[in-house]
Amino acid sequence: MGLSRIVMRLARNPGTEFADGDDHRGYALVAPLTPDGRLDELAFREHRNDCIARRFAPDEDPVEGRLARRGERWFFDYDDSREVDEPVYRLGEHRFAVGEYVSITDEDGRLLTYKVTEVQPV
Repeated sequence: MGLSRIVMRLARNPGTEFADGDDHRGYALVAPLTPDGRLDELAFREHRNDCIARRFAPDEDPVEGRLARRGERWFFDYDDSREVDEPVYRLGEHRFAVGEYVSITDEDGRLLTYKVTEVQPV
């Protein structure tokens, strides 16, 4: 299967400054998906260099990185260090379909929920 562009926007996160969510904060990914909308590990191996992760927010410059995998763990990598920059809770088990939710640990260590708002073939 080919690559897909996936957009996730900050969902409601009660108890944080994002209690009502924020459509202007989120992530845009390019990744291969299986027919049921999950990350395609085999296709990822072939398209690793094309799999990007971009974090966006109105009060900061966009941060460009890549989708990465180490062992069974998927994450967003913004530099070439060995550290995991932004781990995504059970990313390999998520279904990327409009309306689904994904939890991401941000750069401050907070686990925040994002809603998939777009999935389009690249």
